[in-house]
Amino acid sequence: MSFDPIPYDKSAALVHFLIVFGSSMLLAVLFCFLLDFLSRICSGIYQYFSGEGAFLTKVKKIPFFNAIKFTFSSAGEALYSILLAIGDFFVQMIHLSCRRIWSLCVLTIRESLRQKILYVFIIFAVLFMFAGWFLSGTADRPDLQVQSYIDFVLKAISWLVIPIMLLLACWSLPEDIRLRTIHTVVTKPAYRIEIVLGRMLGFTLLGTVILLVMGTVGYIWIERQVADIEQSKTVASAAKNQESGEKSTSEEKAEAGSLLVSKVPLYGEISFTDREGAPTALGINVGDVWMFRSYIEGATKASAIYKFKGVDESDAIGDDLVLQSSFEAFRTHKGNMEVGGILFQLTFVNEDKGLRVESPPYVNKEYSDNRIAINRKMVQKKFDGSEDVEVDIFDDLVDDEGNLTVEVHCQEAGQLLGMARSDLFIRTPDRQFYVGYSKAVFGIWMPMVLVIMLGVTISCFVKGPVAILTTLTVVLVGFMSKEYMNEILSGKMEAAGAIEAWYRLITHMNSQTELPPGPVKVIIGVVDSIIINFLWLCQQVIPNFGIFSNMREYVIKGFDISWSAAMLPAIATTAAYILPCLIISFYSLKLRELEAK
Repeated sequence: MSFDPIPYDKSAALVHFLIVFGSSMLLAVLFCFLLDFLSRICSGIYQYFSGEGAFLTKVKKIPFFNAIKFTFSSAGEALYSILLAIGDFFVQMIHLSCRRIWSLCVLTIRESLRQKILYVFIIFAVLFMFAGWFLSGTADRPDLQVQSYIDFVLKAISWLVIPIMLLLACWSLPEDIRLRTIHTVVTKPAYRIEIVLGRMLGFTLLGTVILLVMGTVGYIWIERQVADIEQSKTVASAAKNQESGEKSTSEEKAEAGSLLVSKVPLYGEISFTDREGAPTALGINVGDVWMFRSYIEGATKASAIYKFKGVDESDAIGDDLVLQSSFEAFRTHKGNMEVGGILFQLTFVNEDKGLRVESPPYVNKEYSDNRIAINRKMVQKKFDGSEDVEVDIFDDLVDDEGNLTVEVHCQEAGQLLGMARSDLFIRTPDRQFYVGYSKAVFGIWMPMVLVIMLGVTISCFVKGPVAILTTLTVVLVGFMSKEYMNEILSGKMEAAGAIEAWYRLITHMNSQTELPPGPVKVIIGVVDSIIINFLWLCQQVIPNFGIFSNMREYVIKGFDISWSAAMLPAIATTAAYILPCLIISFYSLKLRELEAK
């Protein structure tokens, strides 16, 4: 895959959420307290100069002490009103009625169906009626053709469901307020928080049903398309073997039935050694802008060392340990093109027992996955004249802590082999395709729920068109700009400030040159720091929708979606916005005059 599936750090994420959420709530409470306190003070001052109210009489008797007393009493009243407002939220949460929420949920679904929401199925059906015409023959290899089918289905579902639910969530509540149909709800014993929950739950249930129907139809469509590809592939392979007079090997048969699978990889940690065999942080940089892979030099002691943890016999497929690689080659000369790729060799190492077992050379087929099936019984060749020793991978080469160490060496001089952590993994027994596909559909459901919560929340304090534009902006920034924002905030980007970049552009100043000292530099630094702090705030508030896109990439590439690297962060991201959205929606709807247009 083109990204590194790093396990999710649950404790760090929880601490980060508590810090951001707690500080935001504290700032909101302090702001409301100061606003209420200042309004009371201003009201008292107005009464003093206008001669109205009892405040004037008290101040005339003992002006200084009564002014102090009034200040403290105003602060106390402001604090009491803030605590009362906070308590109101928890009181309504405690007294929630499932019956009222369900009634509001059903009402939301009925209103959505009146808006002809089910017409989306017509668009979906038209897409699938003609998709086969345009997608067939788009790739030369059958596996790439299958990837295009899966990619089309998942993108079609997400691009139809999410925008429609965004429009419904943003438009429904403001339209009810404008038409005053909300009066039929607020005049009944229904809490404001129940109105919000009823909307969110109603749109979620409706979107879930639409998503399930589309996901089921998409799965059947993929199965039918892939069945035709597998049939043509089998016929072509049989004709080729008949012409050559050869029989199909077990490896070819395994590859023939692997177009729709959910591979379960076991990744390890990677480290490098240089051409002298000394440990190094990274391999060779061949000048590629994308620093995802490091390269090792061929015919030297340079190697990439993979250390797989928790390896046992359950990871074997039959009697074989199956490895899969997708290394990238960098050629300094043409080399032997008849081989079909650069040769590399694997060395299994157990330092505790002093074992080093070398595999035969393998050909690295570029832009494809190299499936390497190694029998668990390997032979350790002795070069000192003694007899070769047979070793078992799981009994002898896996150490006492369950770690398996594999060294990768490039065998050809003048050639380099690039690799990342995800370019070599142990392929454990595969799962059925529907397992990974259902997780990918669940990966569409979570951003749909997140968009619904954001849309309903924003629509509680602005009108429909503004809510649609605001929610759409948040979603687009969350999909496209999170990585760029992280790069700016990391401090690694030179001249990252907007004003500084603009100043350097109009003055034709290189980014390596220091700004001239003076008031201009100070002003630019102050303004850029304000912009950076605002960008940090946006980066913390706007959800990272790119997490959900990664789940789709797993299934497209034929992998089962990892729980720790993909499912857990996606679930945590969705769950993290539930409480903030409920709080903002509750107070926005409570302060909004629902009886007005």
